[in-house]
Amino acid sequence: MARRAESNNRLDDAARAGWLYYVAGRTQDEIAAIMGISRQSAQRLVSLAMAERLIKVRLDHPIAACLQAAARLKEKYELRHVDVVPSDPGSSSTTVGIAEAGAAEIERWLKSTDPVVLAIGTGRTLKATIDQLPSMECPQHRIVSLTGNIRLDGSAAYYNVIFSMADTINARHFPMPLPVLVSSAEEREVLHKQSLVRMALELGAEADAAFVGVGELGPNAPLCEDGFLARDEMERLTAAGAAGEICGWMFDHDGALLTGSINERVASVPLPPRERAAVIGIAKGKRKYAALKAALKGRIINGLITDETTAEYLLGA
Repeated sequence: MARRAESNNRLDDAARAGWLYYVAGRTQDEIAAIMGISRQSAQRLVSLAMAERLIKVRLDHPIAACLQAAARLKEKYELRHVDVVPSDPGSSSTTVGIAEAGAAEIERWLKSTDPVVLAIGTGRTLKATIDQLPSMECPQHRIVSLTGNIRLDGSAAYYNVIFSMADTINARHFPMPLPVLVSSAEEREVLHKQSLVRMALELGAEADAAFVGVGELGPNAPLCEDGFLARDEMERLTAAGAAGEICGWMFDHDGALLTGSINERVASVPLPPRERAAVIGIAKGKRKYAALKAALKGRIINGLITDETTAEYLLGA
């Protein structure tokens, strides 16, 4: 038993070193510093990861600490799906690791022989996730965008991912031909009556799974940087208690959707019913802490793909 435990621990170390080398792009000297070992030990662990076939395109050995964190998150927040990837303490990337894990989960859904409807959000994390998908032939599926692909000034939104996905996935894709935010509730009502928009709304309600980013709020939030929301309006929202957004839908620190004008102007497809569909948030990092905590507390999402550091925060929250 002792030898087996020692072997498993060494494989865990090899898997971690392999992830840092092949996924996070770290050098062997950096791996040695991160793991507190010599460069020679780091080199041997990376070689062991290859020899044991732990490394393919994605990490093929679950790290025990990540599995334990995922199980605890699943129990604490009553989630349907949780995937926790290793953290890279020296990386500033907000997508590395979780993008690959998100792509693996989307690919699992797309491999279904039964027809499914997938709903896809927008943003940097989702764009990085879709970029990791291989080319696939799955004409039996339908994929719908939850958010619009147009800014208020009529220009295209760069991080809307439905068209990027259509480049590699042979399935029927349904964009949402609207801005994320419109000028008024009355305008949204008129736009939602259009036949192409109604089709996206109906498909979104039927979705078997939705993959979404979880957006932080503040003057440097993506909604402001990408030109969807003015900074003075963002300041008013955060002062009123807004904690985060998903596909433009704003929620407070308890995970309740905000009442008032802002959500009345969101033209996005509503998230599918969580009682029936998997709604999986993909996010990590300190900037996302408050939004993730609120989204989980309010059951806005029932699935999560994140990293170890963020998982530790959420477990202690």
